[in-house]
Amino acid sequence: MEYLVKDEKLELKYEPGKGAWTYHIQIPNTKHIVGKWGSLKISGTIDDYKIESINLFTITGQDKLISINEKIRKAIKKGGGDTVTVTFYLLTSMEQVTEKEVLETFNDSGVLKAFKKLSEDERNEIIREITSLKSEDRQTKMILNIIDKLSKSND
Repeated sequence: MEYLVKDEKLELKYEPGKGAWTYHIQIPNTKHIVGKWGSLKISGTIDDYKIESINLFTITGQDKLISINEKIRKAIKKGGGDTVTVTFYLLTSMEQVTEKEVLETFNDSGVLKAFKKLSEDERNEIIREITSLKSEDRQTKMILNIIDKLSKSND
């Protein structure tokens, strides 16, 4: 298990008007972690309160956030501005990326039109290569490589 933070003191932040993210913890040194909403989950503890699985929120170029709901705040008896001791580790997913997820990623990255300009055989081969990889890390690297190539063909 690889820890993102271990017994680290962090601030439980309060930012009004952010909906579910009004109370949150920003996890240092996590901006490099690649993944979309729902695919990045962590487990661990906040002041000895056990967190089984909670989504990381991604903000481009910034460290990841986790939302701290009222149930957790009541259990740890803390609020905005308070310091909490956290231990978190990233849950690894063994699920393979689907074709739909690849296409959504291409769309989100602005390269779906370039991808659709490829021949059907080329498109099928790219999807097959990505989805056949067994490692999520290798899949991500290949997707990023293809996005880079497709974005250059848009120029």
